[in-house]
Amino acid sequence: MNTLVTEIQVANGENIFVSEDALTIDLADGRTISIPLAWYPRLLHGTPDERAQWEWIGDNEGIHWPLLDEDISVEGIIAGRRSGESQKSLQRWLEARTTQ
Repeated sequence: MNTLVTEIQVANGENIFVSEDALTIDLADGRTISIPLAWYPRLLHGTPDERAQWEWIGDNEGIHWPLLDEDISVEGIIAGRRSGESQKSLQRWLEARTTQ
């Protein structure tokens, strides 16, 4: 019986660019992935200044936007996972932004 051993590598980012309608990530393995901001409503509704203030999580395995209270894993982006936030939660967040 043969056993196949596969090395699992964690996807790491190297650079991030956020435009008015897309999030683009350069990966450590040489790929570049671009996804629509519509997949992440908090980013979509954030200002350019809020979107520009991000930080890496862990060993560049995720991205955190402190002013938008948004965390996205690089693995999730590669897998095509959109935001899992409910409409009710998003609405509360949007309402809180207008009262600040």
